[in-house]
Amino acid sequence: MHEKTKEITKIIINAKEKAIKETSHEPEPELTKLVNWPVQCVVGPGLEGAIACETRIGYVNGSKGWLIYRGYNIFDLCAYATFEEVSYLLMYGYLPSSTQLAAFKKKLIEYRTAHQTKRLLMSFPIEKMKPMAALRLGTNLMRQEFTDVDSDKYLSSVARIIAADEDSIPMETAPMGEEHAIYEFKRYQREDIIKEDLKHATGYESCFHLLSGVASLSGAIARLRCGRMPIEHDPELGFAGNLIYTMTGKKPTAIEERIMDVALILHADHGMNASTFAAMVVASTLSDVYLSVGAGIAALQGSLHGGANERVIEMLKEIGSEENVPAWFEKKRSKKEKIMGFGHRVYKSYDPRARVLGPLAKYMTKENKEGKRLYKIARNLEKKVVETLGVQKKIFPNVDFYSGIVYSSMGIKPDLFTPIFAVSRVAGWTSRVQEYLRKNRIFRPRAMYVGPFDKEFIAIGKRGRSKRS
Repeated sequence: MHEKTKEITKIIINAKEKAIKETSHEPEPELTKLVNWPVQCVVGPGLEGAIACETRIGYVNGSKGWLIYRGYNIFDLCAYATFEEVSYLLMYGYLPSSTQLAAFKKKLIEYRTAHQTKRLLMSFPIEKMKPMAALRLGTNLMRQEFTDVDSDKYLSSVARIIAADEDSIPMETAPMGEEHAIYEFKRYQREDIIKEDLKHATGYESCFHLLSGVASLSGAIARLRCGRMPIEHDPELGFAGNLIYTMTGKKPTAIEERIMDVALILHADHGMNASTFAAMVVASTLSDVYLSVGAGIAALQGSLHGGANERVIEMLKEIGSEENVPAWFEKKRSKKEKIMGFGHRVYKSYDPRARVLGPLAKYMTKENKEGKRLYKIARNLEKKVVETLGVQKKIFPNVDFYSGIVYSSMGIKPDLFTPIFAVSRVAGWTSRVQEYLRKNRIFRPRAMYVGPFDKEFIAIGKRGRSKRS
């Protein structure tokens, strides 16, 4: 495997060895065990710290810089697997045999055309839309092409899977509720019902449609935004290679295809982040996986979630040269302005994804004059930030810091960086949706009411102008 790109594998293994030297080997015991519901935990604003579910799909240890998919270290998956293998792993829980992988690839090839969806998409002013908005629209159009869930004739008995609203929820019905919640999902063997009722809109086939379709639509959107027609996939290229090809119109080298494959693996899943949570919330209502992925894309479009690597490129161009780094950094620090590509909500150590992407960015820019310039600026900025803020405030490069340099070196425009993120994350979104539906419980957190009581109603003719409370 990867015979033509052994040097890339070596770079990843070196990153793994460096990470092992800097981190210990014990997982967090309080966050790596079965949950005895209901559970008590410390919850902050935005549900920070809340335990929403159990999962076997992925594990992030922010204090040690770990990223695990189904028990496998992210470095090993990047070094030895392909994105197709990792997608299969996330969905099914085990790595495929050669026969299983061949069948999976065949299915992905079958679903990547989405001709009807592309034709419909071309009827919209895509060149005037942001790529993520167009992609969100595309997933909804895919839903129309591949399912009949909006048809008057569609009737699902999906509600049999769980009567979530009939569960006893004592924390909301005290003092009338049961002493402990009675969870309906414990009563039923639901595998057959899931296969029977959800095969058209929420089952695995729909997940495969989306995995291939979102990639295909991203390529089409890239072309349409440049006033060009979408191009057909190349049967000689894999998933990652075709993503580059359909976006840029140029066949990637073996190195470019391999590095894109690694980037997709790195972005495939990352715990209960905002877009994953959004997808799961929609799925928990027993909507369908197309709308769930659409919700994930919508969340990823937000400036606090996706798009940071695009702004990193803008920042590096603003700095201009490696010699300008010290003065630029001090100016930003004096104004207490955020430096893009550094720090993370979860990681308080070096992001393992950045450990891989940093050396790959260096490798990719060896013969690219503009890329090499941006990489040198980035490396000098990293040194400055880490020596100043790394030890004290635990601020290190995150996944976005070097990924934009990698993509730019392939000829991909910055406004397409976040769609690439979405293409990869479909694997994680759909896998977690499938897992959660097996013991589904509609998400229903509470808000703490801090408003007034017993206000007197005043007729509209007697009201003056009031200030917003």
